[in-house]
Formats: sequence, C-alpha cells, structure tokens
Amino acid sequence: MKNYLLINLQRFVKWNSISFWILLLLSLKLTAQDFDKRIDKADQNFKAFAYIDARAIYLDVAQKGYSSQKLYQKLADAFYLTGELEDSIEWYEKLIENYPENLSPEYLFKYAQSLKSVERYKEADKIMDRFYEITGNDKRAESFVNKRNYLDFIEMQSGKYDLFKLNINSKNSEYAPSFNNQNQIVFASSRSKQTKDSKIHGWTRMPFLDLFSSNIKEDTISLDEPVKLKGKINTKFHESSTSFSKDGKTLYFSRNNYTNNKLGTSKKGIVLLKLYKARFREGKWTDIEELSFSSNEYSASHPSLSKDGKKLYFASDMPGTLGKSDLFVVDVLSNGQFGKPKNLGEKINTEGRETFPYISDSGRLYFSSDGHVGLGGLDIFVTVPEESGFSAAYNVGKPVNSPKDDFTFVLNEETKIGYFASNRKGGKGNDDIYSFKQTEELITSCKQYIEGIIYDRDTNQSLPNANVVLLNEDLDIIEQVQSNSLGGYKFEAECDQEYMIKASLSQYLPRDITLRTTDIFEFTHDVSIHLSSVNDGNKLLTAVEINVGDDLSKALQLEPIYFSLDDSEISPEAEVELQKIISAMNKYPELKIEVRSHTDSRSSYWYNKRLSVNRMRATIKYIVEEGGINWRRVRGKAYGERRLLNNCKNDVPCTEEEHQENRRSEFIVRK
Repeated sequence: MKNYLLINLQRFVKWNSISFWILLLLSLKLTAQDFDKRIDKADQNFKAFAYIDARAIYLDVAQKGYSSQKLYQKLADAFYLTGELEDSIEWYEKLIENYPENLSPEYLFKYAQSLKSVERYKEADKIMDRFYEITGNDKRAESFVNKRNYLDFIEMQSGKYDLFKLNINSKNSEYAPSFNNQNQIVFASSRSKQTKDSKIHGWTRMPFLDLFSSNIKEDTISLDEPVKLKGKINTKFHESSTSFSKDGKTLYFSRNNYTNNKLGTSKKGIVLLKLYKARFREGKWTDIEELSFSSNEYSASHPSLSKDGKKLYFASDMPGTLGKSDLFVVDVLSNGQFGKPKNLGEKINTEGRETFPYISDSGRLYFSSDGHVGLGGLDIFVTVPEESGFSAAYNVGKPVNSPKDDFTFVLNEETKIGYFASNRKGGKGNDDIYSFKQTEELITSCKQYIEGIIYDRDTNQSLPNANVVLLNEDLDIIEQVQSNSLGGYKFEAECDQEYMIKASLSQYLPRDITLRTTDIFEFTHDVSIHLSSVNDGNKLLTAVEINVGDDLSKALQLEPIYFSLDDSEISPEAEVELQKIISAMNKYPELKIEVRSHTDSRSSYWYNKRLSVNRMRATIKYIVEEGGINWRRVRGKAYGERRLLNNCKNDVPCTEEEHQENRRSEFIVRK
C-alpha cells in the first residue's frame, strides 16, 4: 500500500512538473511575443523622434526583465537625445558591459559625454581612451588625446563672465536669443498655452516653439513680458533661431519644413528644418520665403548674419557634412540670391554636432559643439577670424559652460552684455535663457615660452652676452636676444609649431637646437644650451655624442655638403666630408643622425620636394653602403625649398653662390 501510494505520488509530481514547465514555456513564449510587439511600437516612436513615448515603453520592458543590445542602445539614446544625459548612464553601462562585441564606437563617445554630465571626468577620459584606440583618426578622439589637459585650460578660461537668471523663463523651454535693432531680444519658446487643438512635439512632449520678443530694460538684466512676433511668422510647427539685418527689416529664421501652409517631408517621411526669410512691413512680419539652398532631404537651421549682411552662417547636415551637423557659410548676393554653401572645415567641424553659430560684429564665431573637448553635452566655443578662415576653437569656460547643454550664445561686443541658453540644473524650465556680463577677455590664442641658460660645456659656467636667435620652420628669424648676466634667455612661441634656437658666442662653436611646441597653454620649454670651446677639438666628438639636436657637420667643423643645380649626385668634395661623418659614427656606435636635404627656390615647389628627396636618399645611401653604417642609425627628411638660408626666393635676384648655399644636406644628432 505504501509503495502504491508512493508510486502514484511520484506520478502526480512528475505530471504536474511536466505541466508546470509546459505552461512556463508557453508563458515565456507569449511574454517574448508581447515584448517584441511593444518594442516594435517603441521603435516606431523612436524613428518618428517621439523619444519620450519610446522611452516609456523601453523602460517598462527593461524593468520586466527583458534585455537585448538593441533595447539598451535605444533606451540609452532616448535619454541622451532629449538632453537627459545623466539618466542615460545606467543604460550605456549595461550596453557596454553586456554587449562589448561589434559595438559601434559612437556609443563609447556618448557614454563619455554622459559621464561628463555628472562630472565623472576621470571615468569619461578612460572611455575616450578606448574610443581613440578604436577610431584612431576621429577628430573628436584626436582632440581629446592632444588636449588631455582640457580641464586645466577650461579653469584658466573660466571666471570671465558674471551670470544672471532672467525673469522671462517659463516651465517649458526658452532658447535661441538674438538681438534686433529695437533694443529687444527675440527668442524661441514653447510657453504657448495648450488647447485641445494644440500640437505637442513628440520629441519633448511640449508645445511647438514660437518666436517672442522682449524689451531689454535699462539694467540690461531684467526684461519686459514677452510677446509673440506679429505677422505670419509663427505657425503650428517649430520656429526658432533668428538673425536680423542691420536695419531690422529682414529676418532669417529656422522653421520645420512648412511652406505655403504645406508640410514637407523627406523621402523617408521625416519633417526636417529649413531656413526662411521674412520682411518687416507695416508693423508685422510678412513675405515669408524659403531660402534657395534649403532642401526636403536635409536640415538647414540656426542662421547668423554677418555685420555687413554679406554672409550667412548656419548649421546643416547637408551632403559634405563631416559629422552629425556642421557649420556652413553662404554668400548673400546683392540681388537677394545666395551663393553655394561652404563647409567651414575641420578646424571647426568634427564627427559630432557643431551647431548654433553666432557671428559677432568683430567677426568672431561662437558656436556650440559636443565634438570639441568640453565639460559635457554641448559646450560653447569661440574662434577668431584669420586670413585662411578661422582659428582653432577655444572653450569659453565656466560659468557659461557647464556639464549640461549650453548653446545659442550671443554677445553685444560694445556693452559686453549677452545671452545664452542652457538646460543646467537650477533653471525654471527645460531650457532657460541666461544673461551675462563679460568681465575679462577670453584666451583665443595658444602661447608657450622657450627659455634656458647658455653654459660652457667644459666648466658648466653660465655664459652672458651669447647671441640667441629664434627661427621658425622656414628659418625666418622671429626674435634675437643676448643672454643676460646669468646666461639666461627667453622667447614667446606659438603652440604646435616647429622652431630652431641658434646660440653662438665668440670662441665657442655655435649650436642649433630644434624644438616642436605642444598645444598645452602657457607651457614653458626648458632649453638650456651647452657650447663647446673652439680651443679643445678633442671635446667635439663627445659633444656630438651627448647633444641631441646638434648639426654634426658644424660640430666637426666640416665644409658644407653642397649639390649641383638640379642634381642629387654626391660630389668628390662632399665624399671627403661624408667620410668624416662616417668616422664619427664608427667611433661612437650609439650615435644616430637625421639627414636633412634641401634645394634652392628655383623650379616648382613639388619638383624641389622630389629633388630634395633624391638628395636625402643619395646621402643616406652613401653613409650606409660606403661607410658600412647600420641603416637603422640614419633616417632622413626632405624639405625642398622650405628652409632657405638666405632671402633667395623665387622673385629675388641672387647670385649662383647664394643659391648654392641652399642646395645642401645637414646631419642632425637624434635620440
């Protein structure tokens, strides 16, 4: 009986166990199908830029235990793209930890930006190191690697603005301030009252943006109650980012692709942004027209007109864009038409987002970027005009920049009063406009210093009154000084440039030292120079052995190694001098040199470049093959006509002897 009951109990347990697993599998199958349906719905919202709606579904699915690479990507991006970077961190972490294989490096970049939003800069820098290892030549990665001290520079740049909160901000979003000619700022806001017929933007779940104006009061900090711009400029879709002509009668602005009461879409069914122009007639804005270079297939937005009205700067992802959005400029022609838009190039644009340009009256370009190294999110940068375009971009520092998104910077350079927008903590709404007063000039050039002491190599005594010359890469003299009573000298130099420092003194052999500066702001290079007495020839080779940067032919007091016109053959006279070089290298096996070959300025640049390559190769070949020197100890550089020793340029008449001085090879001691 006991056995019978036991057997039936076992059968019961076994049957119910099987039933349980069948039901569980069916349940899991149904749940997985349900998850897939919900994720498909979220993906549709995401594709339509309804990130908040998509995010709600992704979050619910994730919290119920579902996980996948796609889910974590979309969930993290849904927070990132709505400016809530701190909330994206958890999901980027899950994505990178659980799905490291075949992961787009772009997620590493966005993860680093998100970490910066909560000021976890050391962790962000480690992620950027991984980003650099994977991408290599990405401009954002290169910028990070070349500017690892970016936080130090931002601290140097910081504190040059006093910030003020404004009374015009609402619980929604205000941004994109601009100046008109009526002592007002014009800005975009989603403050409009909602009705049952109001449209809600799926991206933010807020009303669409309209354009408002507000009078600037005498204290320049507080503003009058905003009013909507009059006329046909505001529609049921987005309007933002304005720029006014000097007379205030023409307005450029951004709007969703909505022309003549018709909504346009791209081939993918997406409503993009276009640039429009309006005219002020009888107290209101009318004659709205789309700019000719706008398109249904790409966005063009955020206009900024130059002071003379001849150039219009804007942001776009049109063909030819380097990243997600680039800055462009287009000529405004006298007939009201436009030229062909030109990309502002790699000094400005990266693989990230460059957007919201503002061109000041002095020609400075302010813009926002997450591709240049900053504090997190979008930072504001400034670049100054140069002959060839614009300088490198400089972060404007705190308190204008923060770990959050900072953008739409404008400045009255006469009053030093300006405005910008940010979604930083402590604001009233989603994006707020802040006022500022600039109190100090920004750093807009990178300076370094070269200093040192001139010594006697034998006695180690300092040498006053030595002649010290600083030359640029083309061997043009930049500055010339004499060492002071303590043997010291100092030069100011530009960042990321190649220089030569020449030191000479009576009864001493001259020395040349080459140096390439870095891009570290206010860095000082210590270049102390030891000179050898001409009275002790036995010390010459020792000096060669221990001094990187010496010209070995000068230290050995050789005759110059010249080449004939349009020729790269080693002459018998040159062989005599090369044998002395070989003798020194045989005596000192650790000695390594760099052969630098040059031409005169006659013929074309590229012809001379090839000729100097041939001369360099002929010189190295002689040292290696005739002298038996290991090829690893000799390398070369070909400069063509770039480093003339005199003023014998193309348009300058010179004697053959003067041209001959430039057709030479040098032998620089290297590490």
